[in-house]
Amino acid sequence: MSIKQNPRRAGHGCYEGTLPDFRNLGVVLRILLLVNGLALVGGLIRNRESALLGEELLEMAVRVEFPLILSVAALFLLRTPLQRLPYPVGLAGTGAVVLGVVVVVQSLLAPLGYGGVLRPLLWSLVTAACVLTYFHLRGAAQAPVLAEARLLALTARIRPHFLFNSLNGVLGVLRSNPRRAEEGLEELADLFRALMQDNRELVPLADEIALCERYLNLERLRLGDRLEVVWQRDAAADASLVPPLFLQPLVENAVYHGIEPGAGPGRVSILIARRGPEVIIEIANPVLDAERHHAGNRMAVDNIRERLMLFYDLEAALDTDQTGDAYRVRIRLPFRSER
Repeated sequence: MSIKQNPRRAGHGCYEGTLPDFRNLGVVLRILLLVNGLALVGGLIRNRESALLGEELLEMAVRVEFPLILSVAALFLLRTPLQRLPYPVGLAGTGAVVLGVVVVVQSLLAPLGYGGVLRPLLWSLVTAACVLTYFHLRGAAQAPVLAEARLLALTARIRPHFLFNSLNGVLGVLRSNPRRAEEGLEELADLFRALMQDNRELVPLADEIALCERYLNLERLRLGDRLEVVWQRDAAADASLVPPLFLQPLVENAVYHGIEPGAGPGRVSILIARRGPEVIIEIANPVLDAERHHAGNRMAVDNIRERLMLFYDLEAALDTDQTGDAYRVRIRLPFRSER
């Protein structure tokens, strides 16, 4: 699974391909499983006798695991320059890295009686081609899903009730506070301008936070003092690149299910912090109607969880829990500032 740091093609014609993100945990695990699986199948085909199979597996461990681990480490280090290359050149560069590692490893193993370079080179070339083909086919299969997830994320924000409520909020202060009504219309225009942009690039988390603040300013027009928002924000997380339009629907859900149905004031708490190589986001709101809240939030949460999986694979997680009268959504993302 490649992280879609530059998913320009999804939903726009045929899938042209992107290199896997060699720093993604899911990608690394899949490479290890695929290569070892192919080596095991090759060993079983070559030696079907149990007496010789053990020797074959031992030789395979020496010939495969060492160059495999070194190749993964080299691709991890070279991930950024490789992904900046055009896709065909990046494929060739990936193959060259693998073959270079194999040559070095074979030169080191030669004194141990594991000489010969041609056979390991051919095997490595075929294996690398199989692995890259797998990731290409997987990306092609998921490109329509990613495009659909983007469309769902976009349309989920342009909900009729949100537009209706926002306009009602502006109309409600039009006579009493024309200046505030004008600011509300400007914020609404800015919000929809951001929502209608071509959101196919990862964006700084600071931009997502600004989008949420515009949305909350609009909600304050109609909810007034009933809406209290408490931010705990770590500036060190602002530069992290995140999927576009993933935070606002969760904040909107917190308002829609935790504040709007109630008669009194309510608090939405938003925590954003960087903790080592990860960014942690927590959104909490009161629970006023458990059954309605559970059903209404599941759609948005499932949508965001799917998008995070498509962008980050195993490196991101979204969890929810309800303790007492509070409902929380917790998101864990890898911190990345490189496009």
